[in-house]
Amino acid sequence: APQMWLTLLCSCGGGAALLYVLYRWLVPALVQHHAGLALLWHDVIVERMLDVLTRSTRPQRLLGAVRRTATRGDPRSVVRAIDDFCRHTEWAMNVGDEKGTGCILDSVVSEVSPATVLELGTYCGYSTVRIATLLPPGAKLITLEFNPDFALIARQVIAWAGLEEKVHLVEGSSGDLIPLMKEKFGVKSFDLVFLDHWKDRYLPDTKLLEECGLLQKGSVLLADNVICPGSPDYLEYIRNSPKYRSQHFKSHLEYTKVEDGLEKSVFLG
Repeated sequence: APQMWLTLLCSCGGGAALLYVLYRWLVPALVQHHAGLALLWHDVIVERMLDVLTRSTRPQRLLGAVRRTATRGDPRSVVRAIDDFCRHTEWAMNVGDEKGTGCILDSVVSEVSPATVLELGTYCGYSTVRIATLLPPGAKLITLEFNPDFALIARQVIAWAGLEEKVHLVEGSSGDLIPLMKEKFGVKSFDLVFLDHWKDRYLPDTKLLEECGLLQKGSVLLADNVICPGSPDYLEYIRNSPKYRSQHFKSHLEYTKVEDGLEKSVFLG
């Protein structure tokens, strides 16, 4: 009987070790280069499994990592804490820390030095913090988030970074809120628009910004994930419209090696 129990214990231990290796290293390495598999693994299988096991959500776990490891009032340490969490603990759909996406966003914000910014899609506030950190004094950043659970977490992340004075987070759909920007939020036009929400909303929201007169000559649109998951109708429109001058930046899907890109488009009026 002791021998049997020992064999059973070894089998269970070996099985558990194998599952851990598969979960922690093998499967993530295998899906690194494949867009569909990477999103299925990280954004469906792992997220749902951890939600059940921890009785929490990924945004809540991300906020916990910020509170544990970031210095309150230090936005750069908040960005580092989220990057570290996403690279080593649990993947999440942020702009990401690699030389590509995060640095492209930073360089565009620095180059434009905008007085007014619109961010479409806050999620947990990662890119909001990156943008707000680089804004000149007195600049206004309005960020729109459709999901109230995400908005709740993002407010706390932004507050932890000490940026609540610079950021106006509004809950609701972009299609409903964009037409209210002038009368409700006192914005004449946006110097920079960062599109990082539902990919099928990129094109209709861009046309809505045009119709509402919220783009002026020189306004810059920066759209993330235009290759993966992708927004082909937006790319076709923005690259062929005489109203825009576009430039493509190659990058990777957040924290993977899947090919992706950002599209920077200057509104010519």
